Amino acid sequence: MDIVNDELLKLDNEVGFALYACSKGLIRKYNPVLERLGLTYTSYLVMLALWEQDGVSVSELGKKLYLDSGTLTPLLKKMEKQGLLLRRRDEEDERVVLIALTPKGRGLQAKTERTVAALNNTLRLLRESSLFSDLKRLLGELYEI
Repeated sequence: MDIVNDELLKLDNEVGFALYACSKGLIRKYNPVLERLGLTYTSYLVMLALWEQDGVSVSELGKKLYLDSGTLTPLLKKMEKQGLLLRRRDEEDERVVLIALTPKGRGLQAKTERTVAALNNTLRLLRESSLFSDLKRLLGELYEI
């Protein structure tokens, strides 16, 4: 569908707004659950990434989460203060900061699985729909622009 010029600036035709509003709505569903774990939605995403692959660099983590170091570094410092992870310089290249889970951070995985399970059951239909695969494809395309 080609949007005529006078329709271009209508909120209902703004794809970005629809994605933004849906994202906010989903995060609003997660927040009460994550607060019980001491996590924000963004720190939850960091933990998901580290549970998949521990011991990554800040830049690798940023690429995976589509976050720049200006956003990620303060978050990682806060999570380090919570005792969830450790940041250390790479011995071979001191410009590289490596992130590793602490035992507390690894231990949080099982508790998170139990806590988030009910919410994930609610979102299962969305995850299994073609919309989810379309959104993941769109994400890749948007970051290639």
